Amino acid sequence: MAKSNLKIPRICEQCGKPFEAKTVATRFCSSYCVNKSGREKKRRAKEAEQKQILLEESIGKIAEIQTRPFISVSEATVLFGISKDTIRRLIKAGKIPSFNLGQRLTRVSRTHIEAMFTAVDLPEVPEEKPVRMQYDKNECYNIAEVSEKFGVSPSTVNKTIRKYSIPRRQIGKYVYVPKEQIEMLFSSK
Repeated sequence: MAKSNLKIPRICEQCGKPFEAKTVATRFCSSYCVNKSGREKKRRAKEAEQKQILLEESIGKIAEIQTRPFISVSEATVLFGISKDTIRRLIKAGKIPSFNLGQRLTRVSRTHIEAMFTAVDLPEVPEEKPVRMQYDKNECYNIAEVSEKFGVSPSTVNKTIRKYSIPRRQIGKYVYVPKEQIEMLFSSK
């Protein structure tokens, strides 16, 4: 079997250290980094599976919670996705009405919490429609004419048109821009 003398500079995907790879497909600097990456991949897959199981278990619980007017603090954390400390802080501040029925039996009003976390209607901003160029062809220059008249390169003309958002219109292979805006722009420079 022939040995390759190919040395490809790479950076290890696990530890981030530079190394010389012997093949194009090499991703890690050592077997230790390969094994560590595999363990992390398994751990992430296990965590994702646990989250999915928790979500499936919570669906029934959430449906049952949504029918009751008063819920516990831990049920409110599941239903609204906020921490117990936040709920307790809101209770202490008097923003959420609560009833203490005994040790660890604090109940809060679900409707009051829902009212706090309702979606805020933001006014819709109408989308600006691009203004169509209403200039006649004889009221416009093409890029080459602008370049010749003002003594700048065509690439500079294109960059300037983009920078200042000057309307342009392509007819065939020529790009036309309004004379008045180009003259105003280049005469000031």
